[in-house]
Amino acid sequence: MPEAMKAAMPLVGNQGIVSATEVFIVAAVFFLVCLLIQSLRQHVPKGLKSPPGPRGYPILGNMLELRKDPHLALARLSQKYGDVMEVKIGTQPVLVLSGLDTIKQALVKQGEDFMGRPDLHSFRHVTDGQSLTFSLDTGEVWKARRKLAQNALKTFSFAPSPTSSSTCLLEEHVSKEADYLVTKFLQVMDEKKSFDPYRYLVVSVANVICAICFGKRYDHNDQELLNIVNVSEQFTNTAAAGNPVDFIPVLQYLPSRSMTLFKDFNKRFLDFLQKIVKEHYETYDKNYIRDVTDSLIEQCLEKKVGENTATQIPKEKIVNLVNDLFGAGFDTVTTGLSWSLMYLVTYPKIQKRIQEELDQTIGRERRPRLSDQGTLPYTEAFILEMFRHTSFLPLAIPHSTTRDTVLNGYYIPKDRCVFVNQWQANHDEKLWKDPLTFNPERFLSAEGTELNKVDAEKVLVFSLGKRRCIGEPIARWQIFLFLSILLQQLEFSVRDGKKVDMTPLYGLSLKHKRCEHFQVKQRFPMKSMN
Repeated sequence: MPEAMKAAMPLVGNQGIVSATEVFIVAAVFFLVCLLIQSLRQHVPKGLKSPPGPRGYPILGNMLELRKDPHLALARLSQKYGDVMEVKIGTQPVLVLSGLDTIKQALVKQGEDFMGRPDLHSFRHVTDGQSLTFSLDTGEVWKARRKLAQNALKTFSFAPSPTSSSTCLLEEHVSKEADYLVTKFLQVMDEKKSFDPYRYLVVSVANVICAICFGKRYDHNDQELLNIVNVSEQFTNTAAAGNPVDFIPVLQYLPSRSMTLFKDFNKRFLDFLQKIVKEHYETYDKNYIRDVTDSLIEQCLEKKVGENTATQIPKEKIVNLVNDLFGAGFDTVTTGLSWSLMYLVTYPKIQKRIQEELDQTIGRERRPRLSDQGTLPYTEAFILEMFRHTSFLPLAIPHSTTRDTVLNGYYIPKDRCVFVNQWQANHDEKLWKDPLTFNPERFLSAEGTELNKVDAEKVLVFSLGKRRCIGEPIARWQIFLFLSILLQQLEFSVRDGKKVDMTPLYGLSLKHKRCEHFQVKQRFPMKSMN
């Protein structure tokens, strides 16, 4: 039988007889409807143009190109299409911003236009969709509550310590936890030949933010806390920019282990916080505000004359604010410190130079303090280079446009999802010499004695503008204090014949593979330090 006749024969199935021609017509109509809808969405005012970008596949868009390390794939695409380009994930268009100047233009100079959050499936499961960080709301109430949370965090970080008028609470909490880590690391070394520092680091960092937010610290064996901090990747893996489930609705109805873990993590964390907030309500005393949670409860219960009603917090919203503050002060610090240790054992000469600076500037009679930061330029340069080189927050939490706008001559419609490629900006050859090389000295003056603050401000870590991370100052100071106290007293290395794996694992924050081969050595005899 001729092939043409075979093609014209009807197809027989369980539902009846459907001809190949009918199948073709239905598919063609569906395709044309999709094109029509897309063209209506892409209506561009006269005199303007849409951002360029790769064509992509039908239905899938550019998803296949972005399935592994999206920040790197988008950086490569930006070399061809520019700092303002558009990709598609599924059928959804996504604006991608690269280049420091373009990112600043959008998030700072046109901040009101780009301060929104897209309505993504994963965002709805973060504190039941009521998180300040992931909230779609950008109105006056949101702004007032964000400022309130920011002020509470600042107050209980930099208030004077009750034990020393010259020390702030943050410094006291970090010093105690860093001292504990020194003792714990040495103790573990006596028991084993090597260990994984992350499992101890993660609890100490969590304890600092717990002290600020909840007025308490947890034992390193507390199972309730460990069940949250040890599996934070269940959150960061799914909340990462570019997750297909956020852009292809049908995937929301298919079984997904990562999504199940994500939902379970958010529920477990919310239950943990609700229990703490409930305890605070039961023991609240308006004459003795103990911590950030008490401060937020005060704003909820105490109505002050002439106060803006937007700052009044409903009781049920307090746990959402606490969630944001805990998140802002936990994952970033843990990830930054963990990466720092990986670089220190990979580049022992850099570790030795930091320790020489600490010995010469501070000595061994007292701990490093926040006030020492400006006198330790090489230590600061190392931290900045760690931020830049890892870019462990590779794509900022997705933004969206709040209204139709124009950026660099391109028309951007309202409600467009926006990815900000911080990794690209931190590795842009226009800004950085040999950007793939780890070199702290790039942030120092020619004499090596001062930090180059102009270059320091080019590093993107905590985003910019209206959605900049509210915990940025706290995170930066914690990393500096933890790192300088640990390096003052300990020398880090890995077992002979072993190496650390520096391959980043993509997520909301880039993690490294856990390493069980760390060793520490005490640099000088332990004694009481001020």
